[in-house]
Amino acid sequence: MAWMFLLVAGVLEVVWAYFMKESHGFSRLWPSMITLVAMLASFGLLATAMRSLPLGTAYTVWTGIGAIGAFIVGIVFLGEQVSAMRIAAAVLIVSGLVLMKLASH
Repeated sequence: MAWMFLLVAGVLEVVWAYFMKESHGFSRLWPSMITLVAMLASFGLLATAMRSLPLGTAYTVWTGIGAIGAFIVGIVFLGEQVSAMRIAAAVLIVSGLVLMKLASH
């Protein structure tokens, strides 16, 4: 169950990052509110997952999901640049996540 909490926490990290961008520096009310609620939920689920997962594994996976998710959302919804170097970096992050998962008990 901890892995499910961690997965949802990572997805919520992507949600809050996107809405933080959409808040324009917290100058727009609803994107700002969604950012704060998603942040609280993400941190809460991360904390719950850390009850049974090692800190290094949980935090690395959480930030990795957020990084890859934000990368994809940036490309798909915000028109950010796609390049071979950025894709290679994303592949390395995913490889690290897989290795962390395999290394955890």
